[in-house]
Amino acid sequence: MASEFLSPRLRRGDMTLGEKLWQMSWSLVLLVIAIAGVGFLMLYSAANGSMDPWTSRQMARFSVGLVLMLGLALVDVRLFMRYAYAVYGIALALLVLVEVKGTIGMGAQRWIDVGFFQLQPSEVMKIALVLALARYFHGASIDDVGRPGYLLPPIALVLAPVALVLRQPDLGTALMLLMGATVLFFLSGVRMWVFGLVAAVGVGTVPVAWQFLHEYQKKRVLTFLNPENDPLGAGYHIMQSKIALGSGGLFGKGFMQGTQSHLNFLPERQTDFIFTMLAEELGMVGGLILIGLYVLVLIYGFAISLRCRQQFGRLVAIGVTTTFFLYVFINIAMVMGLIPVVGVPLPLISYGGTAMLTLMIGIGIMMSVHVHRDVQMGRRGGYDDD
Repeated sequence: MASEFLSPRLRRGDMTLGEKLWQMSWSLVLLVIAIAGVGFLMLYSAANGSMDPWTSRQMARFSVGLVLMLGLALVDVRLFMRYAYAVYGIALALLVLVEVKGTIGMGAQRWIDVGFFQLQPSEVMKIALVLALARYFHGASIDDVGRPGYLLPPIALVLAPVALVLRQPDLGTALMLLMGATVLFFLSGVRMWVFGLVAAVGVGTVPVAWQFLHEYQKKRVLTFLNPENDPLGAGYHIMQSKIALGSGGLFGKGFMQGTQSHLNFLPERQTDFIFTMLAEELGMVGGLILIGLYVLVLIYGFAISLRCRQQFGRLVAIGVTTTFFLYVFINIAMVMGLIPVVGVPLPLISYGGTAMLTLMIGIGIMMSVHVHRDVQMGRRGGYDDD
């Protein structure tokens, strides 16, 4: 095997700080900074040419996130595996705490007030679940994942946070957790008939699940099917978004010249609908450039996964990449009217603290996978513990 030709020191992960810094993907760091820079400009425009209230805070949060990302990239990837279940347990406990004393905002109970920061545990769970599933499936054989009993613990790992998130209620985040977990199950070698069975059960329970949806969630689905039915009510957001997208044309109306956003026709322009504002001001060209930057990040994520020699690292890298992709796809598809409106931010662009910090922590862990891609890892995370 190719790993036999690597030096024992490299396989053990005995790298100096200088060697780790040399191994880091600095081009990925620059991509993250470039995307965040676009976000700062859009938040500055959303505030009509002011750093307050959004841009200055977003820049401060990004600075903290950048330090965390670079710091985590230097941490031995085996530590993430060793404490994966502990991180998951903390995230799950925070979700339970939301039920007990969570802060209510916009009709949902999703946040914990920690004084200087509004923490949203459901965002933390997106990365924690990736770590836990990667830890569970690390070293699993095809025979292991072929046994139905072997799949019961990871299914429980997924369903527990999904159930808590649905109670908040936050259907968008719950679906993201399910979709991200599905990718990891698939890449771990779970049989296709299992996915077929789950899909059949899911389709069969749709009429029952519809009865448990909140009224506003039902309205969002109905509005998606026919937004013109209530243009001044439930369909207002998506209709204004489509108007702004279309009016931007090829090159846009110019920075800070968007009429739909600056005349307050476009709702939530600093969060959920920030891509619409960007497309109105910078046009289709500006939108495609941003999407191109996102695609480059996804390519880096897939490349890191493919180059990694450990199953844990491969699953973590692809899990973080999938989560990043779901953020981008759901937000852009939502503002274009391709899917119902859900509260999913545009990564590194939309205003918000927990989502940005969580994503940057995830990217930092993915960069750690890249730095330590040649390190051999036993089933319990050590070097010689096989």
